[in-house]
Amino acid sequence: MLAFLNCEHINKLLDKLDLINHSVDKRINLDKVKKAIFYVKKYHGNQKRDTGEPYYMHPLEVALMVADYSFKTDTIITAILHDTIEDTTLTKEKIVKVFGRKIAEQISDLTRIKDNKKISSREMIQTLYNRNKTELLLIKLFDRFHNIQTVSIKPYEKRQKIILETQQEFIPLAEYL
Repeated sequence: MLAFLNCEHINKLLDKLDLINHSVDKRINLDKVKKAIFYVKKYHGNQKRDTGEPYYMHPLEVALMVADYSFKTDTIITAILHDTIEDTTLTKEKIVKVFGRKIAEQISDLTRIKDNKKISSREMIQTLYNRNKTELLLIKLFDRFHNIQTVSIKPYEKRQKIILETQQEFIPLAEYL
């Protein structure tokens, strides 16, 4: 299992979390984080982003950004695994067994597929806001911030839609948080 740790993105995240652990009272459980990293690499496998990078780098970058604002193990793990239920064969039931019900519920809350249809970002943000899920709103915000960094690769129409949605939904969310 240690071979999977040989990656610049992983080392960057683990180094940051280790530094945080030296400056806060409640420490982040790095063993649990490493297990989440193992799972994100295993289940996203050979998936690629539009940039050609391995897909698992995206949730690691999201977790890296989240770690600037949240020092909770469960939140970091949720950030790492945030796309697994929606985009891989990893199930909520398996996440419950490995990481516990809370993390599985949080990942499920971040999944845009509800009742076999995809909900809008606006609906998701509103639902998370109404349920006072600030940590999940933070993950959703940084998910978008990381995705917007590669928006130029998208076709023009898709790019315009993403930019408009970011301006209308995610910039106000950032101001709120």
